[in-house]
This record gives sequence, C-alpha cells and structure tokens, in this order.
Amino acid sequence: MKKAILFVCLGLLHLGLNGQSNAREYYQLRIYSLANKAQEQLTDTYLEEAFLPSLKRYGIENVGVFKTRPQTTDANGKIYVLIPFKSIIEFALLDDTLNADETHQKKGKAFLDAPHDRPPYQRMESILMEAFVDMPELAVPNLEGPRKDRIYELRSYEGATENKYRNKVNMFNEGGEIPLFEELGFQAVFYAEVLSGSHMPNLMYMTVHENQESRDASWQSFREAPKWLRLKADPDYQNNVSKNDTMFLYPTDYSDY
Repeated sequence: MKKAILFVCLGLLHLGLNGQSNAREYYQLRIYSLANKAQEQLTDTYLEEAFLPSLKRYGIENVGVFKTRPQTTDANGKIYVLIPFKSIIEFALLDDTLNADETHQKKGKAFLDAPHDRPPYQRMESILMEAFVDMPELAVPNLEGPRKDRIYELRSYEGATENKYRNKVNMFNEGGEIPLFEELGFQAVFYAEVLSGSHMPNLMYMTVHENQESRDASWQSFREAPKWLRLKADPDYQNNVSKNDTMFLYPTDYSDY
C-alpha cells in the first residue's frame, strides 16, 4: 500500500495538482567521491541500470551524469548526478519511493547491498537547489560533437554574507548576466540558488560548449563585452563573490545529455 501511494503521489506531483508544473524547478546534485576504479565501475553500473531507469519510470527526465575531466585534479575521483524536480515534495518522496521499488532494489542490489568493507563510494554529497527566476527550468543543450570533447562547466559562487550572495543572484537576473551569456553563445543547463549544501551562501550554474576551444573563446568574449564591463563596474554589484569554484566535466555515455 505504501509503495502504491508513493508512486501515485510522485506522478501527481510531477504533473502538478492543477495539471501544471511549478514555475521554478528544484535540482538535486549528487556527488559521489570515489577511491578507485572498482568503485567507479560499480557506481556507473548502478546509475545506468537501476537509478536512471527508475527515475524515468516516475516521469523524471533529463538527468545528467558527469565525470571530472582527465586534466583536472579530481580526475576519475567524482561522479556528478544532476536531477531535476517539478516540486520540493517530489524531491522529498524520491528516496522512499526508490526504497519501496522492487525493480530498483533488484537492479541495484550490488550497489545498495555492498558490504561495509567494499563500499561503492567513499561519500555522497547532496546539494539541493531552486532554479533562478529568469531561467526557471533546466535546458537540455543542443550539441553535435563527441561527448568526450564537451566541456560542461559547473560553477559555484559563494558570498561573504547572505545579502552579498543575494546581490549576486540579482546580478544574474535583474542585472542581465543570463541574457548576456546567451548572446555570447553559452548554452546554460541551469542557474540555481543553493537551498542546502556545504558551501552556503552560494549559487551554482552549469554551462556547456562543444569543446575547449569554443569554451575559451566564449569566455574571452564575455570578459571583453561592453555590457559586462559596465555591469561589473556598477556600484550596486561590488564584492558579491568571495569565492569561485569551477569544475570541468564531461558526460557519461548513459547521461541524458
């Protein structure tokens, strides 16, 4: 009975009680830290054969799975899973739903029931976010080049205080950073406010380019753009980022994009 109720609730929430989705999506970013290739293979198998198919059965589409690029310091050390939700309740119900799903438990048994001395990962971090007002839904990028060449750039901007952080969010929305990125050829996957995470207060966003060359060219154009030069000199938007963390990623073969 509990399983059936969870399935029904998840389906209704995905559609919205009035037949419409909420205005702003929520995102969970799961980050699996890995110690070796055996853990990487076990986690890959679980995500590809159990986790993503289960999400799709519940109507959760466009799940991204990424790994750190070889030239980065975390190469082969982490797997990033980006999951979009139509509501915060859909997010809250997911774990119980998967725990009650016999197919998921069977397909993911090697991962879910791994022995304590051979765990499938070292730790799993969960970051919960809400989409920006000016980009309320995740966008699946339109790319044609090889997956191995794609540059998914995940950025986290921390603020010294909550008000400084909110000022940076405002800079993206009302200030016009989002349309500027679009004008200069950046393909954004999402922009979001972090609701729960280990580096708050902070925002996160992800953009993607076909390859390193196009990524570098776009950022050079951004740095030289008159609109950006005016915006960063605006007295209303000073000192609103105290730390910028940038992760360079590529999609797995089983990622939705």
